[in-house]
Amino acid sequence: MENRLFIFDTTLRDGEQVPGCQLNTVEKIQVAKALEALGVDVIEAGFPVSSPGDFNSVIEISKAVTWPTICALTRAVEKDIDVAAEALKYAKRKRIHTGIGTSESHIKYKFNSNREEIIERAVAAVKYARRLVDDVEFYAEDAGRTDNEYLARVVEAVIKAGATVVNIPDTTGYCLPSEYEAKIRYLFEHVDGIHKAIISTHCHNDLGMATANTMAGVLAGARQVEVTINGIGERAGNTALEEVTMILKSHADLGIQTNINTQKIYPTSRMVSSLMNMPVQPNKAIVGRNAFAHSSGIHQDGVLKNVQTYEIIDPHEVGIDDSSIVLTARSGRAALKNRLGVLGVKLDQGKLDMVYEEFLKLADKKKDINDDDILVLAGADRSLNHRIKLDFLQVTSGVGVRSVASLGLNISGEKFEACAVGNGPVDAAIKALKKIIDRQMTLKEFTIQAISKGSDDMGKVHMQVEYDHQVYYGFGANTDIIAASVEAYIDCINKFKL
Repeated sequence: MENRLFIFDTTLRDGEQVPGCQLNTVEKIQVAKALEALGVDVIEAGFPVSSPGDFNSVIEISKAVTWPTICALTRAVEKDIDVAAEALKYAKRKRIHTGIGTSESHIKYKFNSNREEIIERAVAAVKYARRLVDDVEFYAEDAGRTDNEYLARVVEAVIKAGATVVNIPDTTGYCLPSEYEAKIRYLFEHVDGIHKAIISTHCHNDLGMATANTMAGVLAGARQVEVTINGIGERAGNTALEEVTMILKSHADLGIQTNINTQKIYPTSRMVSSLMNMPVQPNKAIVGRNAFAHSSGIHQDGVLKNVQTYEIIDPHEVGIDDSSIVLTARSGRAALKNRLGVLGVKLDQGKLDMVYEEFLKLADKKKDINDDDILVLAGADRSLNHRIKLDFLQVTSGVGVRSVASLGLNISGEKFEACAVGNGPVDAAIKALKKIIDRQMTLKEFTIQAISKGSDDMGKVHMQVEYDHQVYYGFGANTDIIAASVEAYIDCINKFKL
């Protein structure tokens, strides 16, 4: 048992807190089912008291998955715990994750309290939660900056109160790996009864050390790791599930096992990236586009002679199929359905037919369709019910001429047209759009990402638009980057509270 590492996935809670990455309940269920197939042990499904949406998502995820433990986050507050227990009522295995800040700054400035009172509140929360569920995890928020002696007192008290798992978060991503390892070792050496609970890591990546700190914790005896797909999460993100899993698989001599089906890592990564409209950086470990690409002549020569020269992981081990079927305009529904299935997307016949029609249109524009294109198409239905849609767009631009855009919108079935001059084609198109949607809105961020290579590639555009003192996030994808930009802006406007 001591060499079994439990994987606690918080993609749907901590990961989903990234601005612009919020999922609806249907999308959360899709991710939860993929996490179940991947083999995660615990799914943190949300923070039920925070919103009706989170409460409902925890209920629906509890119904949708079978064997993973479903976890709900709370503060050390009885109402939070009651609401979490209610949200977990359909879960086959349920866990309440409660806790409180333990660092001096949290105790003094966040709670205006003292050390003894914090321990009392921690113990009371764990005891209260244990009356409602058998599995209670306690988090000592900002444990990374909590002195070890006091942290040991807190951990000992909550284990005696009934905590089955104790989470030692490096909330601010501050610790060095040696510090974090020493902290976990200190707890094992100084906490009476520590073996009655599982010690968990929860590391943030503010200084780029999340995975290193997590591994340091595991080597010191922690047997649960809290992670997200692609390392997504607030600020610089969380520890990446795929990194910890493949480190342990590559270093089999450590003898630490997980339940992860590694061949499902890549499809799950792509699905989460697509649903959250959050690109994976090309040089991201394990799942980045370049993770198994070799451009150096020396590297290429070595890989051709023996793949292990420069690759410590077989791409097939993480679900990257380098001999996959190439989709073109001549591919049928069966090939498209098969590729979607490999990428973790299952569609009913009606939705498949709709995606196939869009696939044919795209295939007429570009020679080969890649996985990212397919995922964009599979998610395209999210804009079908938008009140405002792009009807047509025509742009004239070039060197030595003014850029002019003519644009048409369909707003709830009514047609509107406008024309504008701008500093470049995208500026002209957005100015024309603003003539129709006459609101005080400001473009705050504009990011263009080419999915692969080639002049006929699908371009993805991410935008942030401020309206009425609130920032809205939009996404567009098209082989025409100007159209993609306008679609992203319209996606933002459709989310305005007009």
